Amino acid sequence: MMCRIALSIVLAAALAGCGGSAPAPVAPAPAPAPAPAAAATPAEPGVSPVVSSDILAREPVANTATVKHILISWADLSDAFQGHLDPRAAKRSKADAEALVRQLVKQLAEGADFDAVMKTSSEDLGSANSGRPFTVAPDAQLVIEFRQLSLRLRVGEVGVVQSDFGFHIIKRFT
Repeated sequence: MMCRIALSIVLAAALAGCGGSAPAPVAPAPAPAPAPAAAATPAEPGVSPVVSSDILAREPVANTATVKHILISWADLSDAFQGHLDPRAAKRSKADAEALVRQLVKQLAEGADFDAVMKTSSEDLGSANSGRPFTVAPDAQLVIEFRQLSLRLRVGEVGVVQSDFGFHIIKRFT
């Protein structure tokens, strides 16, 4: 089942990039009670210890999700930003980014307001300044790692994923 879902997400991304239509999304599982911020645990060698491997190992729990995120990046990823890397990230190593992500996830787990932390800490200035949530579906024009985590989060849950742009601390709202 997990392979079929992963394949449908990959196909959705490929088809979206080619102008095709995405396969029908999988039916959502019943949503359990909101969970606190998840502790990140590595699932395989090479995976950052801050990535929410436990959440990523789940089946998707929704066909669509409304999420907000905090982006934390580092200097080695400057090419992905085509000259627009946040100055805070330009001075940071990946290890420093991981430490900051751990600190922010801890603040959120202790009850910090997600929007306030997003506004002061996110290096995605568009969403940090606007506070705008993203609606995520399997065929959304977002990086695949972002989509995969977003559709596996339960409402109220926070998780972390790594993409070519850095670490995304994502909270699902609906």
